[in-house]
Parts: sequence; structure tokens; C-alpha cells
Amino acid sequence: MNGGLRLSVRRAMEQLERRTRVLSGLVWMFCSLCVIAGAESLSQCSEGDYYFEYTECDSTGSRWRVAIPQRPGECTGLPDPVQGTDCSFSCAAGEFLEMSAQECTQCAAGSYSLGSGIRFDEWDDIPRGFSSVATYLDNTPHGQQGPSCNGSSWIAQGSYVESNRDECSVSLVYAVHLKKQGSVSFEYQYVDNNIFFEFFIQNDQCQEMEKTSDQKWIKLTSNGQWSKHTVSLKSGTNVLYWRTTGVTVGAKIVKPVLLKNIQIEGVAYMSECLPCKPGTFSKSPGSSSCELCPRNTYSGRGASSCTPCNTTTHYALEGSSVCKARPACSKKDYFQIHSVCDEEGKTQIIYKWIEPKICLEEVPDAVTLPPSGEREPCPPCNPGFYNNNTATCLPCPQGTYSDGLKECQPCPAGTEPALGYEYKWWNILPANMKSSCFNVANTKCDGMNGWEVAGDHIRSGAGGSDNDYLILNLKVPGFRLPTSVSGTSGTEFGRVTFVFETTCSADCELYFMMDTDRRSTSVVESWEGSKEKQSYTHIMTKNASVSFTWAFQRINQAKDVRQYVNDMVKIYLITVTNALDGVASSCRACAIESQQPGSACVPCPAGYYIDEETNQCQECPPNTFLSGHHVYGRDACQPCGPGSRSNKEHSLCFSDCSFTHTELNHTLQFDFSSLGSTGSIMNGPSFTSKGTKYYHLFNISLCGLEAHRPAVCSDNVTDLSDKDPHGSEANKVEAFICQSTVIPSDGRGFRVALSSQSTSLADSFLGATLEKSLNGVTARPELFPTQPKRVPDINFYYRSPQTTSSCENGRNTVVTLRCSPEKTAKGEISVPRQCPAGTCDGCTFHFLWESSSACPRCTEADYHQIEGACKGGVQDTVYVWTEPRLCTGGVGLPVKRSTPCEMIDFWLKVGAGVGAFCAVLLISLTCYFWKKNKKLEFKYSKLVMSTNKECELPAADSCAIMEGEGEEVEDEVVYSKPSLLGKLKAIATKGNEQSSEAVQLKSSQAERWVWG
Repeated sequence: MNGGLRLSVRRAMEQLERRTRVLSGLVWMFCSLCVIAGAESLSQCSEGDYYFEYTECDSTGSRWRVAIPQRPGECTGLPDPVQGTDCSFSCAAGEFLEMSAQECTQCAAGSYSLGSGIRFDEWDDIPRGFSSVATYLDNTPHGQQGPSCNGSSWIAQGSYVESNRDECSVSLVYAVHLKKQGSVSFEYQYVDNNIFFEFFIQNDQCQEMEKTSDQKWIKLTSNGQWSKHTVSLKSGTNVLYWRTTGVTVGAKIVKPVLLKNIQIEGVAYMSECLPCKPGTFSKSPGSSSCELCPRNTYSGRGASSCTPCNTTTHYALEGSSVCKARPACSKKDYFQIHSVCDEEGKTQIIYKWIEPKICLEEVPDAVTLPPSGEREPCPPCNPGFYNNNTATCLPCPQGTYSDGLKECQPCPAGTEPALGYEYKWWNILPANMKSSCFNVANTKCDGMNGWEVAGDHIRSGAGGSDNDYLILNLKVPGFRLPTSVSGTSGTEFGRVTFVFETTCSADCELYFMMDTDRRSTSVVESWEGSKEKQSYTHIMTKNASVSFTWAFQRINQAKDVRQYVNDMVKIYLITVTNALDGVASSCRACAIESQQPGSACVPCPAGYYIDEETNQCQECPPNTFLSGHHVYGRDACQPCGPGSRSNKEHSLCFSDCSFTHTELNHTLQFDFSSLGSTGSIMNGPSFTSKGTKYYHLFNISLCGLEAHRPAVCSDNVTDLSDKDPHGSEANKVEAFICQSTVIPSDGRGFRVALSSQSTSLADSFLGATLEKSLNGVTARPELFPTQPKRVPDINFYYRSPQTTSSCENGRNTVVTLRCSPEKTAKGEISVPRQCPAGTCDGCTFHFLWESSSACPRCTEADYHQIEGACKGGVQDTVYVWTEPRLCTGGVGLPVKRSTPCEMIDFWLKVGAGVGAFCAVLLISLTCYFWKKNKKLEFKYSKLVMSTNKECELPAADSCAIMEGEGEEVEDEVVYSKPSLLGKLKAIATKGNEQSSEAVQLKSSQAERWVWG
């Protein structure tokens, strides 16, 4: 426990022990005075010089009554100690223990007593014995200095005490010592779930006494409603703690907890009666409580009666301690209403003074009440009602309907009434609605109407002061589905829709609240400041008795004036569908048992629609779902989105954890079964403006479960060790995706982490696709940059239809699955770095789920084979995955295959033989042509040598030497080696210069070489 808190407990314990120490000291002083009395002469003590007290009880339960001097040392002759009453003795309510006679005596008029109890109902300041202790353990990042909480404390506000409005944990502490078992009770207001409010008890060893969660954690209340909480106490020392902890995650300021009328039973005795506080009185002796002074009277402290005010010039509200001067009347002192329709069907605007009237009309600058307006025709009856030539609208009988203008008509055959409420004309307040006014600090407006009807709308009234809660309440006993859909398993039982606008010059606020089965009231939505005319719809997902409440407050600071009386809210329309005791404004088609006339409506089985031609039930086609409770016609069966299928009841679409994508004749098959169980991500930590650490917890149920949305987020503002797992469903949210705000146990003194503000982010599954948008929901791939891979990302799209003031179309969620082979099968979930809360606009959430399970199933195309060398007549063929491997599951790698082989293959031998043959043939042809060339050169040389004989050669066609001639002298001729090509060119050149018929060959002796 925080050191400051321990110090406060010690101080409280010291207060308990102070009386014992004082008594011991005074007894010692008394003994000392007895010794001194022999030396000095003192006067005899009278009854006014001393008072009586009891000593502490001994082990036998006995105690002594001793006299304590008022001013020690000024008198002598104090009464001797006498045996006291039993330690468990106490007086009845309205009595006190008169110590002189040790007998119970009635309280005098103007005072009261609880007998064996004490009550704290005056809070002009913190009463003696109470202490306010602020704690703020440092949980800021990097050990930085957290904000100071020295100025945070509980604040006395006259008739109540309120908690702090910041994030500090502040405890209101009171220590009491009980002689017998008793109890503590208190009244409180706790309207803001951004505050954790707990009440617990410790003993003198600072050990918390065991209490159930209902006793420790306090339930929320409606705005303006006081609730009472009672806890039993054990005998001995009890240290009582009222502790609040604010969690201002958003920008809104928390609304404080209010306490009043703290009463503790089980104290030993009361030695005197308590005087009545100002504004109250007790007229008879023996009173256990004081009464409030009536209106226009007042009283001081300890009054036995109230004094009347001079009502001509002054006034006093109920419970006043003084009379106040009446001000001059102004426009803020009256309001207008519409009169009830008369027999002629006429109404008019009437102006009335706000009661109680406290202003004066006969003084300067005072205004008078305006005259009534002209008589106008009354507005028509609301749909489902009729006017039977009277001034009263009556509900249509069962089985009939009306638009409010005509008589009620029976529904045609094959139809049934569409039951509900539709209030759009406001001449009188409907029978199931009531209006009230409430103020936490006074009873000024208790008898006033908080709302006034005004023809085409109902608006907030004037109230008694600006911080009044102006309350409008509508009770719905339950919901009844139409006959044809009563067998469905849908989650929508009804809807409440209202159209409103607010006009404010201050910080007004409108609350829309809901109380289910009278358990606890919760704020569904709220709006601050001026708002244009707009509509809001809330879907009921549970069939239960519900009380809807609209509460309007002009300012939240206590003021005893009406400065902002023109700030108001107007509600134009309120509709509730499928109300159990509703009326019908129209008829809807229903399924009939047969085509026979007069056939009654029958319920269709789950997943069936009503055929338009036969009015009989027909099952929806596969992979379609019924949208809401609209079941008439084939179009009621809406197709499921891509990558999804419908459940058996056709009530919702879901993913069965399989997905297929085909591109360029290549098919990728995915199996997300490993991601089917709920995945979670707790991002953060984040810190509020004052440093409170909190996390956003997201639970995601991606696929697999057909009939459920198993992601659950709970508000565990309770002691988890004692929490009933089968408790109320009001504190948990079930959806495909949900979010909670979690405050860790460290830094707040809680034994467990606290979860609150649970919200559904995904009630319906739209589909899974590679596309960047689906049904108006857009993915943002730029939020999750990555290296390009061959496997595309798959986007899962979800929607939650519940609208909020900031998300008029509800919330959307996109979960992107990315193939990451290096991740585990379960993978990791992340949120965008730019948007650590998971959303950048507050309405669309984005998540990235990286996992190896997001890779496609393996096929034959994802591996290849490698053939080994032939060793020992055996060749191995192995199969390996193609890197990088971007698949999982599916087909496995084939086993290694071994086949027989030869050292040199047959075809290799054939090739070698053919190559060798070709090489030999080429060499042979080369040698042959080389030899033929040599012979031609020899013959030419021989021809040239013959030119020395100076004979004319024959013509070109006859001078050739026959082959074979002169071969015998081949070895005797030696010739030079001019180029054959050069010789031919020379012959051709000479031949061109002479006749083509003959060639004259001449030779020179110098050109011949003869070997002898």
C-alpha cells in the first residue's frame, strides 16, 4: 500500500486510541492531584466541572465509569470510579446513555439519536474522523515523474460529498471501533463508467477483509438516481475505504461519484444526542431522525419547529435554513405547454408559471404571464391509435391497424400486425412514458415535469436550476418477433429509433440510457453541446424488459439559478419495433399454412423466407442469409460475400477457414484452420494526459465456428477471484472482433488488471477477398508496407451496425492476412504504426495478421527434382522446395527415388562411335585432295619447262597433257614453288593479250632448275 495511505490509516487508528491515552493520562493526573491536595486547598468540584467517560473494556468485558475534570487542577472531590455497564450495552434509537445514572434517556426535541449508530448527513466540510488520501503510483514511461495528486481529494458539497474529477486514486477513509457486529450503509450516485468505484474494509493490520465482488465493486446508477449500498461489519476495528480511480482515456472529464447519508451501526453507545442540522427539525422527544422544514419555512441548528417566512416578500424551498427575497418575474420564470384536446378537437398554447412560483409580478421591471394562444386543431393520433370522436386517442384492438388518421382496420388475409410504438405527435405524454426532474443537491424540482409536449415534438422543461437532470422515461415490457420469424436464430429482437436536436449556449449534455431487467442502468450514447436534427438507432440483441431513459442537463456545476433556461433538447420521433404491448400502424406479410381462405399465420423455420406468390415458407438458397427480420420475397435472402458461406439457419455468413484464388491459370488454395481460434493483441502501452497507463485489447475470431461469434470482451469491474463466470451478460460483448480498455494492476493498487469500455467492432462478416474494398469498407495496404512477394495479401472485411455520435454508419474492420513463412502457424497480429489504437479515424479498424498459415497450400509446382550422378550403377533423384518457400501444408515432398544406371550410356557410346567415324572420314578426304593437288602442281610445272623448246602450245582446249604422261621423269625434275593461284592468274593474263585460239608459251633458261 502507498506510504501516504498507511500514514492516514495510522492517524485514523490514533484517533481511536486517543481516548484511551487521554483517559490514562487523566487518571494519572487525578492521582497526582490527590497527592497535591494535601498540600494545597482547592474548591469542591461541581457537576459542571467534570464529565464521565468509560475506561477500555478488559478481558472479561467489564469497564469502569470515571470522572474527567474539565480543567484539571482547579477543583477537588471528583466522584469515585464505579462499575460501568456491559461493553455490549447500547441504547435504542432516539435515546442516549446518560452517564450520571448510566441509564438510557430520550433525546430532547430538536435533537436525534441512532442509539448504537452514527450518521453523517452534513457535508459543509469533511467531518471529523474522515480523511481524504490521494495516491498515484508512478507508472509513466521511462520512470518519468508522474503528475502530482496533492490537490486531489473528496470535496464536501453541503448535502453530499463528491469524488475528484481527475485520474488520481483518492480514498475517503474512516476508522471505527465496534463493540458488536454492525453494518455500514450509504447512498451514492455513480454514473460514469470512466471511474472505478470500490468500497472495501481493512482491519487494524491493514489487511483487507474478505468481501464478495458485489460488496466491493459498486454498480452504476442512472443519472439523477441515488442507490443505497449496505455491508456488514465485524466487531473490532474497521477501516472503511471509499476509493475512486478516474480513467480519462478520451478528452471528456469524468463525472464524480457522490456520497451522502453514511450511517454506521454497532458502536457502543451515544453519550449525547445530535442536534438537527439547519433546515430540519424534530418536534417530539425520542426522535431517531429529523424532518425537513416545509416550503416557505426555515430553521436553525437544533430546532424543534420551523419558522414561517414572510411569503409576501420572501420564500424558502423545502429544507431551507434561511428565507430568500423574491426576485422580479422574468421570461425564465414561465413556460408554455399545449392544452389537452377538448371536445371540439381543439388545442392551444398555454403559458404557466414554473412551480413553485418564487417571483413577484407587481414590482418594477417584472414581466407578466403572456396570454394563451389561439385554439388550433389538435394533432392527429399517433400511428396505431384512433380517435372515436372524442378528445382521447385509443389504441387499436388486437389484429387491427391504423395510421392515426383513419379508423382501425383488420389486417388482410396472409398478413399480421406490425407491432411497436411510433410517437410523432405530442399532444399528451403517452401512457408508457413519464417525465421527472431531479437534482442531486436539493429537492427543488422534484415535483416538476422534466419534459413538456409541444405538438410535433417533446422538449426539455425549465427545471428548478440549470444543473437539474430532466428525465424522460419509456418502458418496454419485452419484445415479440413477428410470427413468421419467431423460429429464427437471429440476434435482433427490436430497434429503438429517435430523431432529436439540441440547442445549447453552455456545456449541456443529452444522455441516452438503458436499463435491462432492472439490473443496472448504462449509458448507451451521449451528445454534448448543440446538435443539428439527426436520427439515432439502437438495436436490441436480447429479449428482456427494458427501460429507455433520456436525461438532459444544461450544466454539470451546482448552481441555484436558471441562467440557461433557453438551452433545450427537442425529440420529434420515437419508434420501437416488435414491442410486446405495441400497437400496429401497418400490416406485414406472413406465411400461411395453406392456400385455403382464413388460413392462419404460421412461423417459418429458421432460414426460410415467404414466397410472394404462395405466401408459404421456402428455404433460402445455399450461401445466402436473411437480412434482419425482412423475410418476404426471394430478395430477402441476401448472398454472402466472397470467401464466405452461410450457417444452417441462414442467419449469418462466416468463413470456414478455406479460401481459393485463381490467377493466370494458377490456383492458390489457403487453409486458415490454425487461425480459427480467437487471436488477441494488446497494443500499447498508451498514456492519458495525466500519465495513466492503459492498453487496447482486441480479440479476433477469424473463422471456423459456424453459429457463434466467440470473441468475448468483458467489463471485469469486480474482484475476478470471486467473479461468477456465468454471471450477467450485460458486462460482456460477443462479436467476431471486440475491443476493451485494460488498465494494468501495477500503478493503481489493484490486485488484478481492470477491463472496461468493451465494444463490438464486427457483428457481421462481409467476405474475404484480394480486392482493396468491399461493400463500402476500404482496406489501406499503405499502412502495412512490405517487400513484394508472390503470395498476395487476403483481406477479411467486417461491419458493426451500431452507430455512435462519431460513427454515423457504424464501425468497420479489415483484417489483412499476410504470408510470412518465418512466423509460426498462429502468427502475430499488429496494428498500424501510424495508428497505435488500431484506427486512424475512430470508425474503421485495421489489423495485420502475419502467419505461415496465411501461405497457400503446397502443390507440385512448389518443388523441383535434382538428379544425382551415377555411382555404382545407381542414380538418386531427390525433391526440394523451391526457395523461397511460400506455401504450407498441402502435398509433401516425394521420397528420394533411386534407379539403376551404367557407367557409359548406350547413346553416349553411339555418339562417340559416330564421331570417331566422321573424324577418320574427314582426315581421309583431306589427304586425298591434298595428294590430287600435288599432282596438278607437278603437271603444271612440267608443262612450264617444256616451253624452253620454243614450240607453240596447242589451243587451250588441246594443249593439256594427258594424265599419266611424263610420270616416269617425275623424280628427275626439280621446280620452284610459286603459288598455284598466282600461276593460273599469270596464264589468264597472258591469254587475254593473245588470241584465244593459241597460247604462245615462252620460258627463260633462268627459270629452269635441272638436277644432274
